[in-house]
Order: sequence, then C-alpha cells, then structure tokens
Amino acid sequence: MSLLKLDIYHVRNIHQESIRPSPTINFVVGENASGKSSLIEAIFILGRTRSFRSTSIKPVISFDQSHLIVSAQALQPDGSHCHLGIQLDGKDFEIRINQQSRQKKSDLAYALPMQLIHPKSYELLDAGPQIRREFIDWGVFNDQANFLPVWRRFKKALLQRNSLLKTRQLEQINVWDKELVYYGTIVDNYRQQYLQKLKPVFIEIIKRFLDIGCIDILLTSGWDGSKPFQQVLTEDMDKDLRYGFTHSGPHRADFQLLVNNRLAKDFVSRGQLKLLVLSLKLAQVQLLANERGNIGCILVDDFAAELDVTNRAKLLAYLAELQCQVFITATEQADLGDLSRLKEYKMFHVEHGHIKPM
Repeated sequence: MSLLKLDIYHVRNIHQESIRPSPTINFVVGENASGKSSLIEAIFILGRTRSFRSTSIKPVISFDQSHLIVSAQALQPDGSHCHLGIQLDGKDFEIRINQQSRQKKSDLAYALPMQLIHPKSYELLDAGPQIRREFIDWGVFNDQANFLPVWRRFKKALLQRNSLLKTRQLEQINVWDKELVYYGTIVDNYRQQYLQKLKPVFIEIIKRFLDIGCIDILLTSGWDGSKPFQQVLTEDMDKDLRYGFTHSGPHRADFQLLVNNRLAKDFVSRGQLKLLVLSLKLAQVQLLANERGNIGCILVDDFAAELDVTNRAKLLAYLAELQCQVFITATEQADLGDLSRLKEYKMFHVEHGHIKPM
C-alpha cells in the first residue's frame, strides 16, 4: 500500500497541510524544528495510532487545538483505493476506513503496515527486552492473522492469574494456568516460526552493509525451554506468590542477536550496531513483501544521523529495488548524496510547519 494523498491537521507545528507523495521515495528537507519529524510522526500515527516521540498524545497536538487529525487516500496492492483516517484528542480516538467507523486500532495497523528507522533505533539491541518483544510481535502480527486474538487471550489469562496471586485466592488458579499454558505456548510457537523465516532474509540484507561473520538470532521463550511451561509455573509458585506476579512466560520473552557466537551489542561497534538494526527492520519489510505483497511505508527520520555516506547510498539503492513507499528526512539536501541513479522520487521542503514540493 502507498499513500496517494496525505492530509495533516494540528500535529505539533503542522497546522494544516496536504501533500501528494511519490509512490516510491520521498525526501523531506528542512532545518531543525521545521516540522520534518512531525510529518514522519503524522504518518506513523496514521499506521500505529500513537506517536513514536511521546508516550502521551497531548504534546503532539498543536498547542491551540483540542485534537489532531491525519487522513490519507491510499493505493492498495490490488489497485483499489482506500481512505484512512484517525482523530485523537488525548482521551478518545476515532478511526475511519473507507468512511466507516472502526473500533479497533489494529484495523489501521493491518491496513497500513509501518516501519520506522530513527536515531534511537539502535536501542532495539541495546535496551531492555520489551522493545525486542514489540519488534518480534509487530512482525508476527503482520505474518499470522491468528496471533492477535491468541495474544489477547494470553494477556487476559496472565492478568487473571496475577490478580489471584496478589489476593492469594488460589482456588481458581489452576483454571487460569491451563489458559496461560495453552495460549502462551501458541504465542511462543508463532514467535519461533517467525524468527526462523526472518533470519535468512536478515542475513541476506546485512551482507549488503557489513562483512561481519557468522550471524544468528535466538529466541528466549521467557521460561526454561528444557521444561514444559506448566512445570515451570508449578516450580515458580512460591516465588510468584511472594512477589504477586507471574515470573515466567511469553511476556518475559526476548531474542539475542549473535555475531560469531557473541552477543552483538557487546561485540560490535556503534556504527555496526546501527547497521544490524537497520537490516533487521528492513528484513521485516522484505519478508512482508515476499509473503503478502503489502509493504506499507518505511519512515527514515534524520537520515544523516543514522548512516555514513557509503551506507546511505547502499540504503537508497536497496529501497529503490524494494519499490516501496519511503519517507526520508534530512537537514540538508546534500546529506542525501547522489540521487542521479534514482528513477523516481519527490522532494519536499519544510519550513515553520509548511510543506512545499520542490
């Protein structure tokens, strides 16, 4: 899917703007604080119903407004048009797809898959496990239609079990243990299967950027994999009762990226780490393209901060081959490098929240 027309209302310093992007690569150039990242943020909100720059939506809404709106006309893989829109006011949301109101945020996420690369992306391998679980689950969400309902049932069982642990009402805990084990095992299997499919795609992509040796990705399920999940829950019961929550399960899962059998974040340079993260994110998009033909959008915020000149050229060449819609921000047009080999692209200039085609 690609955006044919994008309308933005009240997103930070962008008060009301409309653009018609290229279905391929779009460059967004402007000084710091001009609104470049706000444009990227608006597109991200349309696909994910949240901001990547703020945990709350309130700071994203223009200071003199009560809500923000992002809407788009999009071209689907089958050639049909789709109208997407979201309104957020900090408390409530309204989603419309083809003029019909929707109650589920997941409807937008399915309609417009979105991948983001920005200066904090390296935290994927450098920070805590939650961000890596979210990375895996975005991929599984787009790969397996049944993943979301199974994950929700697992979460419900986990909440019920934790509530019983806190109140020490253990009469019903075996019932919820069965639910937890059943749905938790399915979640784990989905994640394992997804990483097995992602790994060869990732390895092929990273070769374009780095000659780094043997690479592997290992999922840690969130419990001792040498034992059945039910046995681990039983063995953990005293500890779970003491602290009032469930210590083991898919909610504690993580993955490790190994380079030459060593943990990548402890072994490679910062520059290499960024390229590994970049390749992981591109691999998710490539796998989605291979299996569904629906890529959505790739958003690259602050292009020059992520990559040196050589790797910027490699990334642009790869994106041109992928033939997906991309939005890339940079402070100076010179930061983008040589664009002469790109067959099609559009350039936009942003100043004080106003977006103009160049």
